Amino acid sequence: MNLLAIGDVVSPAAVQHLSRRLSQVQDAYKIDFTVVNAENAGNANGLDPDEAQALLDAGADLLTGGNHTLRRRKLYPLLDSDPRLLRPANLSAHAPGVGYGIYRAGGDRVLVLNLIGRMFMDAADCPFDAADRVLAREQGRYDYAVVDFHAEATSEKIALARYLDGRVSAFFGTHTHVPTADEQILPGGTGYITDLGFTGVQDSVIGVRSEIIIDRFRTHLPARFEFAQGPVTAHGALFTLTPDGKCAAVQRVVF
Repeated sequence: MNLLAIGDVVSPAAVQHLSRRLSQVQDAYKIDFTVVNAENAGNANGLDPDEAQALLDAGADLLTGGNHTLRRRKLYPLLDSDPRLLRPANLSAHAPGVGYGIYRAGGDRVLVLNLIGRMFMDAADCPFDAADRVLAREQGRYDYAVVDFHAEATSEKIALARYLDGRVSAFFGTHTHVPTADEQILPGGTGYITDLGFTGVQDSVIGVRSEIIIDRFRTHLPARFEFAQGPVTAHGALFTLTPDGKCAAVQRVVF
């Protein structure tokens, strides 16, 4: 099975880019299942229902979230009603929506688990314990398990991936918007990359107008973020999964 994971979608312009290009990439790589992290796809931090629907229409099978997912309350009803939208499973029990699901990809069953880190992030439950609970609860009900770990610290991402090595088929990090060059297969057979990068304007500071971020670093004064304008590039990774639930190859994808 070929799994495509797309890094954080930043701005409606990035949504439009995927609407134009995603199906071409899926055809070229013979993709069976596509996961898109969409937590920043709205006009400001967060995700609007319209952008969510546009990404699903573009060919995403599933949208994962992160620390900004719950900022837009208009998304809450969709989180509660559409299983193709996830938010991190280890958020508060009061959060709308769910943090994982089991989906069909042809004749295969794919469990996708969305988690959030605790280092340099807002308070959340332990992602290690949350992963253990979900995998134990759903044992025998899936053929492949996939994790999107939305976290700041690279060490936390690597640690959780190695903790889950051999128990999940693919593990990818999101949130930093900077793609890493460490795609690999861990000793237990889990395909891994620390961060997919982001989908947005690359001539920017992680999607925001450079001058705004530079001024904020120089002055330590608050500033209203504005998305950068210009050509959009999408970053992600292709995981080739084998019938035994392991990963045979990991390849970065840029388009």
